[in-house]
Amino acid sequence: MRSRARFAAISLLATLVLAMFAGVAMAQDDVTITVWSWRTEDEDAYNEIFDVYEEANPGVTVEFVPFVSTDYNNILATGLTGDGGPDVVQLRAYGGVQSLIDAGQLMPLDGEVDLSNFTDAILKGATGQADGRVYGVPFGVQALGAFYNVGVFEELGLTEPETWEEFTAALDTIAEAGYIPIGNPALDSWMLPILHDAVAAPRYGGPEFQEAVLAGETDFTDENYVASIAVLQDIQPYLPPDVTGVGYNDARTLFISGLSPIFIGGSFEIGFWKSEAPDIEVGMFMVPPPPESLTGPLVPSWMDGSYGVNALTDSPEESLALVEWMGTVEFGQMFTDKINQLSPVAGTEPTDPLLAEFATAMMENPAAYMLLVDFRYGDPTGTNILGPEIQSLFLGETTPEEIAQSLQDGISQWFVPAEAE
Repeated sequence: MRSRARFAAISLLATLVLAMFAGVAMAQDDVTITVWSWRTEDEDAYNEIFDVYEEANPGVTVEFVPFVSTDYNNILATGLTGDGGPDVVQLRAYGGVQSLIDAGQLMPLDGEVDLSNFTDAILKGATGQADGRVYGVPFGVQALGAFYNVGVFEELGLTEPETWEEFTAALDTIAEAGYIPIGNPALDSWMLPILHDAVAAPRYGGPEFQEAVLAGETDFTDENYVASIAVLQDIQPYLPPDVTGVGYNDARTLFISGLSPIFIGGSFEIGFWKSEAPDIEVGMFMVPPPPESLTGPLVPSWMDGSYGVNALTDSPEESLALVEWMGTVEFGQMFTDKINQLSPVAGTEPTDPLLAEFATAMMENPAAYMLLVDFRYGDPTGTNILGPEIQSLFLGETTPEEIAQSLQDGISQWFVPAEAE
């Protein structure tokens, strides 16, 4: 009996030891992937999306860590330099990602993950200029247009304008009724190149001008580009009084409060309208081409950013698996459904009617938001020049000709046209 008891005790001890080591092994297999982002407003939506991934990948936890957008670049640059940094990172697009690529802080993804759901034009925003390799899985596309308050338009008997004459006539009617026709800001200078391209890209020629500038066949002092800047002087009377003192959030408030029935901006606003003004029916229209435009209506757009992998991650295999999943239709469809933005993943469809209108308009009237797509690869960037210059224009301190020359002078400090390479 004593030997049996001893054997039983030994067996029980062995079982406990094996169970303990098995538990340790399981714990060692569990992995937490930290994902850094600048989208604080989308934290709940991203957590819901990553819950789906965790359910399909037992042992993997995805921790979504958002930071304030204006602080993100500096935080990320520090976080990628040593221990304690993220595994997967949200990346700015085009010129915004180049410094991280040049510093060797990101893993190349081409040949490592499936990128077949993206076009070359979309992947351009995550591609290294020097080596031509892809460093991010694109997550979103933004497009420009005019939002309008359907209720106010119906009240005033207005319909979506299709010509510049109809557009300005509608603005006059809105002003006469006591509203601010276009509630856009000018204090936050980054919104001014957006306003310029949304309103005046047809005047300078859109894609054809973009191609000619990149080839060195013309530059920003071209008379048509100068004329496109002058279009902003034409619409300034329809903007808020003292517009250079009106901030971005002030302008959004003008729209959702009903004080201004038109806001010209990006499709990224849709989620905000839905959450902050669910009782307002919002429509969209393409701003009609100004007089003497070289093209029909255009919808400038850009790849908004991507997700890449930290070159110093302790979990490269799991991190690559996660970003590869972010290039699938499953992720892309959840992204567009939950975050109300356009997904660049082939096979996804926006289910929000307003977002679907942007998608259709963009596909039928394509153009690039040129200063972001092509002229953020050096210092000063195109948008950083044009924004403050338009502020000065609204203050009566400069002219369209002087702005065009300043833009050309600034870009020339680093941009080399194709014909000069």
